[in-house]
Amino acid sequence: MTTILTTPETKARRSRPLGLDVWTTVSLALLLLFGLFLLYPMFGVLKESVVDPDGGLTLSHFVRFLANDYYVGTVRNSFVVSIAVTVVSLAIGVPFSYFYTYYRLRGAKLLFVGAVLSCMSAPFIGAYAWILLLGRNGVATQLLESVLPFKIGSIYGFGGIVLVLSLKLFPLVSVYMNAAFRSIDGSLLEAASLMGSTGLRRVWQVMIRLTVPTLLAASLLVFMRAFADFGTPMLIGEGYRTFTVEIYNQYLGEVGQNHNFAAAIGIIGVIVTAAVFLFQKFAANRFSFSLKAGSPVQKRRPRGIGGALIYAYMYVLIALAMLPQLYIVYLSFRNNNQVVFLPGYSLDNYRMAMGRLLGRSVYNTIMFAVVALAIIVLVSVLLAYLVVRRANPVNNFVDTVSMLPYIMPGAVIGIGLVIAFNSPPLALTGTAVVMIVMLVIRRMPYTIRSATATLMHLPMSIEEAARSLGASKLKAFWRITVPMMGAGVASGAVLSFVAIVTEMSAGIILYNNRTITLTMSAYVAITRGSYGLACAFSAILTVLTAVLLAIYLRFTREEDVRM
Repeated sequence: MTTILTTPETKARRSRPLGLDVWTTVSLALLLLFGLFLLYPMFGVLKESVVDPDGGLTLSHFVRFLANDYYVGTVRNSFVVSIAVTVVSLAIGVPFSYFYTYYRLRGAKLLFVGAVLSCMSAPFIGAYAWILLLGRNGVATQLLESVLPFKIGSIYGFGGIVLVLSLKLFPLVSVYMNAAFRSIDGSLLEAASLMGSTGLRRVWQVMIRLTVPTLLAASLLVFMRAFADFGTPMLIGEGYRTFTVEIYNQYLGEVGQNHNFAAAIGIIGVIVTAAVFLFQKFAANRFSFSLKAGSPVQKRRPRGIGGALIYAYMYVLIALAMLPQLYIVYLSFRNNNQVVFLPGYSLDNYRMAMGRLLGRSVYNTIMFAVVALAIIVLVSVLLAYLVVRRANPVNNFVDTVSMLPYIMPGAVIGIGLVIAFNSPPLALTGTAVVMIVMLVIRRMPYTIRSATATLMHLPMSIEEAARSLGASKLKAFWRITVPMMGAGVASGAVLSFVAIVTEMSAGIILYNNRTITLTMSAYVAITRGSYGLACAFSAILTVLTAVLLAIYLRFTREEDVRM
């Protein structure tokens, strides 16, 4: 006869409803949060797109869009620009990452910081600076045309958009590819050399093919960022209009606002990006495999003419990428009269900024970023654990929903939040809360994917050992699993942070004077023709992001992303 001892803990466990434990509660809580702050606003956008002014259902807004070549052309323009930016970013970002990973370069840390800083600028700052440099009366334009026998044109239009966005987004390719190149086993490269595959042939036949999954992931990220960009085509697109600019004009434009039509354009944009996302997923699955470097490749020192060319490529590329921000910092100290910069230097632009919500802008930028990032990290860690360790239909559904903002233009999310929370019982529009919610929703996918990928490579046995020694589920999770996920979570969090501090496309729909950030302050100054003031706000944003990046590197020492 066997005697079963019943402890209070056993009784409590037996009395608990079947399947309801702490992780089930967390799963349901995350489902509720994503439902309230993501699915509900997106349903509002969909509803707005099929409602006429009288409240009846209609598809007239979609018919109007599809029947007008101008509107269809804005989506086509966005698509073409995004493909061009993706191709150019891969073309310059992959060699940059290859040299960075396989060569022992002097100033490597400076190159990495410069690359990340160049993609941390606000979406329109690069465009604004390039206008001052290569606009019709730009400094560089006048200098080049004085020595060249032909006109070089201007930064405006398709070519300018591709140039600005490519120099801004190629570091994202580099950050991804750094991790992929490090994961290649050195023995594979040695075997390829023995079989006669050397130089560029080995790079193409072995290294590029082994990193196809990462290339596809980096391509998708660059494409989505370029497709959703608002500031660059707004400033330098001129006649080359993209759909994000058209959404803004229809929703907040000074002439002919049409919120229903703006919602319809947003839905069409979501459909296009969803199709691209599904195609990328299909392609990635065809090339899906994992790499683990048993014998990492030893870095070489660049020598001779080839080494000089490598150094020239790396530093010239970073110099071009950083040139807009450095020029903005320089101009922030120049005297100016609205759109005209005058001889001499002073701190007048900064004094003017202090009287134009500078303190509030800095505070909001830091506060929103810190709070949003803290929430992102917490939710990402919890969701990654649920997906990897406790997979079920509910958790997989939440994971899928969490990725929706990855394929949604920011303006669509901004419109959805306004529709959902513009009236009681949750009247959040115009508050700091809705700004933080927007940042969390928009920028969480990077950290979620990084945390999930990291946890997939961690053995379950370590956590089970902690449980066998008496640790509770939560204690084993927080004390054992979370610290082991730290590096992967941090590498994803830096991408989320980069995007948070430079957010504009959704923020421009939601902000007001109480919730204004440095990015929005600079944009407002540009639209009002106060170029010196805009430079001051932009310079402060650049310095702030540089300081925060230095703190990140000091405590994490991460230089790649695990996706």
